[in-house]
Amino acid sequence: MNPSATAPILVVENLSFAYPGRPALLPAWSASIGAGLTQLYGDDGSGKSTVLRLLAGSLRGEGRLELAGARLDQEPEAYGRNVFFVDPETDAFNEIPATQCTSSLSAGDPGFDEAKWRALVEGFSLTPHLEKPMYMLSTGSKRKVWLAAALASGRALTLLDEPTAALDANSIRFLWRTLADGAGRPDRAIVIASAERIESVPLSGLIELPSS
Repeated sequence: MNPSATAPILVVENLSFAYPGRPALLPAWSASIGAGLTQLYGDDGSGKSTVLRLLAGSLRGEGRLELAGARLDQEPEAYGRNVFFVDPETDAFNEIPATQCTSSLSAGDPGFDEAKWRALVEGFSLTPHLEKPMYMLSTGSKRKVWLAAALASGRALTLLDEPTAALDANSIRFLWRTLADGAGRPDRAIVIASAERIESVPLSGLIELPSS
């Protein structure tokens, strides 16, 4: 796995994880992830989603994770306040409208950019869906709600799991343009898990998982 060449926002030291009865997914992995866009690359089933959950702190492994000066094992709340991550498999937001989902995701984020979020809503053609319960939205529209919140976030680390999945072609183009425009922020790292090599936007780092 190749670390980012930029100044570290997230430091990973000797991170290890294994599901019971299975080989270790990450045998003592260390890396520094800096500002800009880092791709987490691997085949389907290679463990990309598991790695994102580990980096988010929603799944715990062995080793040290330090984000924007906060260690996960010592200051889990401070660490969590610096991470934006939505597991695409979640049903936690099903019963609430998209606007309330966004409010929940941006709670405690003083850097959340309301104006940028509104521009993202327009760009993703979400306006007609904002007051609908999330369970009424298509898979693609749900992902766009989460992406709009993610890209307007002011948190130090944003984790995106296969962000183009279920998106229409116009939304995919808009997503890549938005990511390219925001890639220069010196205080923010975005990790994108994808089974396809990302060529639409410049990357600052690559993390490559071995084939399963």
